[in-house]
Amino acid sequence: QVQLVESGGGLVQAGGSLRLSCAASGRTFSRYTMGWFRQAPGKERDFVAAISWTGGGTYYGDSVKGRFTISRGSAKNTVYLQMNSLKPEDTAVYYCAAREGLSSRSRSEYDYWGQGTQVTGAS
Repeated sequence: QVQLVESGGGLVQAGGSLRLSCAASGRTFSRYTMGWFRQAPGKERDFVAAISWTGGGTYYGDSVKGRFTISRGSAKNTVYLQMNSLKPEDTAVYYCAAREGLSSRSRSEYDYWGQGTQVTGAS
């Protein structure tokens, strides 16, 4: 059974940094695109970042470009999201997701999801 488990969320002051981790198990994820999405209260789940199975391709949502960095561990079954210069509007539940195939910004194209981790950017 495929399982994605996020960790690293928390409360951080505006301008601070946080690093999220996602550990994948149950399959060989070396050929899976991994992504991060986030959902604020009352809003849709939005694309944050994605990384190709090679790790050579990274993609970001406009609101986080230049502040967030997605990366994969050497074993390919762990993905990280380094978040710098956090803003109050970054407050959301952050979800890790995986799909077999090319990178995508569309949440409907991801097959597996974690339970999410709360990130709160305090003003």
